Amino acid sequence: MVTAAVFFSHLVFRGLNKPFCGMLGFLKQPVVITAEINLNLVVLTVMGLVSRLWALSYPRAVVFDEVYYGQFVSLYMKRIFFVDDSGPPFGHMLLAFGGYLGGFDGNFLWNRIGAEYSMNVPVWSLRLLPALTGALCVPLAYQILVELHFSHCAAFGAALLILFENSLVTQSRLMLLESVLIFFILLAVLSYLKFYNLQKHSSFTAGWWFWLLLTGVACSCAVGVKYMGLFTYMLLLTIAGVHSWHLIGDQTLSHVSVLGHLLARGLALVVIPVAMYLSFFYIHLTVLYRSGPHDQIMTSAFQASLEGGLARITQGQPLEVAYGSQITLRNVLGKPMPCWLHSHKNMYPIRYENGRGSSHQQQVTCYPFKDVNNWWIVKDPGMHQLVVSNPPRPIRHGHIVQLVHGITTRYLNTHDVAAPLSPHSQEISCYIDYNISMPAQNLWRVEIVNRESDTDVWKTILSEVRFVHVNTSAVLKLSGASLPEWGYRQLEVIGEKLSKGYHQSMLWNVEEHRYGKSQEQKEREVELHSPTQTDISKNLSFIARFTELQWKILTLKNEETEHKYSSSPLDWITMDTNIAYWLHPSSGAQIHLIGNVLIWASANVATFGYICLFLWYLLRRRRKIRDIPEDAWWRWVSAGGLCVGGWAVNYLPFFMMEKTLFLYHYLPALTFQILLIPVVLQHLSDHLCRSQLPKNIFSALVVAWFSSIYLVYHTFSPLTYGEPALSAAELRALRWKDSWDILIRKQ
Repeated sequence: MVTAAVFFSHLVFRGLNKPFCGMLGFLKQPVVITAEINLNLVVLTVMGLVSRLWALSYPRAVVFDEVYYGQFVSLYMKRIFFVDDSGPPFGHMLLAFGGYLGGFDGNFLWNRIGAEYSMNVPVWSLRLLPALTGALCVPLAYQILVELHFSHCAAFGAALLILFENSLVTQSRLMLLESVLIFFILLAVLSYLKFYNLQKHSSFTAGWWFWLLLTGVACSCAVGVKYMGLFTYMLLLTIAGVHSWHLIGDQTLSHVSVLGHLLARGLALVVIPVAMYLSFFYIHLTVLYRSGPHDQIMTSAFQASLEGGLARITQGQPLEVAYGSQITLRNVLGKPMPCWLHSHKNMYPIRYENGRGSSHQQQVTCYPFKDVNNWWIVKDPGMHQLVVSNPPRPIRHGHIVQLVHGITTRYLNTHDVAAPLSPHSQEISCYIDYNISMPAQNLWRVEIVNRESDTDVWKTILSEVRFVHVNTSAVLKLSGASLPEWGYRQLEVIGEKLSKGYHQSMLWNVEEHRYGKSQEQKEREVELHSPTQTDISKNLSFIARFTELQWKILTLKNEETEHKYSSSPLDWITMDTNIAYWLHPSSGAQIHLIGNVLIWASANVATFGYICLFLWYLLRRRRKIRDIPEDAWWRWVSAGGLCVGGWAVNYLPFFMMEKTLFLYHYLPALTFQILLIPVVLQHLSDHLCRSQLPKNIFSALVVAWFSSIYLVYHTFSPLTYGEPALSAAELRALRWKDSWDILIRKQ
């Protein structure tokens, strides 16, 4: 207990009138402030900060995935839009905030692991937030065990295990996100436990509301850092659901009280996390307003909302497509790459390689680059003119049009001829009259898929349109296959005969648009090369931009390649793998993601031991045999449900993931396993060591075990901190497993 007393023994104010002296009457008594300080928490926090912040700027070089996250930090500094398929933007924003505080201007080429940082890169600031969150995981572990009603000794042990786990230290000291994720996971768990413990005697108090709301906030932050945080969020929602079910059955509570409890949980654990998750994207999209390298994977409407890039091209375009409009049509799917409906003067070969014949009409493809041959003119079938009338006649859903290729003036056509690479579909061509029995079939019905009513007007960028062939009902579709050399490796466009639903490969949107004014072909070609002038805004709403970006994050798949240090989930439990993060260019100094072997082994033993004991107790309770007191049983069940459940939900899903996996993906699951170790140890001491002698022996063994853990931590600290540099013989001595890749320079 620390007590601070501040008091004034005597005040003399000459010339002050009595009313003023009366106002200062409260100063006649001493002002006393009393505070309780948990020295355990203070010591653990200081130890955590020292272990994570010591020599944080070393090495002053790009370490492993810093090359990946650093690119996004630079883009944030320059306000350039990007898409990262690894997860939501909150974690990137936190790293960028560290760069902002350090005055980083974003000018650094993140192209090589081991590259020396230039002087404008604030290394300490960029690594500060992961280090702080990693350090705070130590006192959080302590408090979680206390809230689970285990002894302060067991809680202190849990914190020391987090402190001396080499892999957690390594991950915390670099510009990476795992320590930030684990911090928010532990904060969410602690907040819910504190809320639940207050539930019993202090419902709806300020403290009760604080911890409940903090649970939701921490869950949303965990999910916002990485989608792995969703596993713990689902676990806490399940636990909260079970507790709510018990609450409903509590006959001491009124119906109004039960309803209040349920609504409070719904607000704090569902509504607030969803709102915060949306806010992460709102900030992300507000900050990143400039066009960047990832624009091409987004829709035309999204690109047009960014400053520069497509917005610079499309600014001032007419909004409504009319008869006579000159347009480019972009396929909405954007896979295998963004492309535009295209034609050129070359014909389909008379016969393909497999012997099938073609129409020998003009080729129509989907071309992945901007080109004048991407321009088409929307024509009224009942009129000959190729210009927009005054006033313009807008095209609506269901209207029949002809699409005329701007440069060659041939009509988009399809007929009962097999497509070159998709023989079950129709060939798409621009019609050439060879005076044979193959008349033109060039009428297309415009169907606006995202229309609000059947009278909607076809709009630039905003409308997603399907073109249905009037004669055959085939739908204009991107097959995605690359044509042979005769088609210049451009993408095949087909007429899909059996079209069920609205797959994105069948949808097109107008990206560039102008009102045609020239009837003569030569003048029209000049017009097709000129920029547009009309000024109409096409800004997307936040919800529309969020929905598109979220869908891209969830569905975008980078080409997965086997990485030298990738591993399978089975390798993680026994730590049969490691990752070499950094190697000094001249000395043997290096940083590895490698764990404390004794802690990992103890965590596995504790998990197995807990499951065996739990099943043993459960079977005996079924036979009405109570081996331990009822309160100890429920404490055992609660701690195991949280720790073993946390380990399982953060580990087992990786067996179903088709992505490149690394050892650091296991760290959240490992953290829950570590929390289980002191739970099992205290249980063994309290309930299996019946007399004082076994308790003393057990305590001595635990002390020896903790000493061994510190020894292993200290032994591997050169690989954790990157210094001091070790000799080749010392490095070989640290290769405790043949599967570990310790880097040893050839002499």
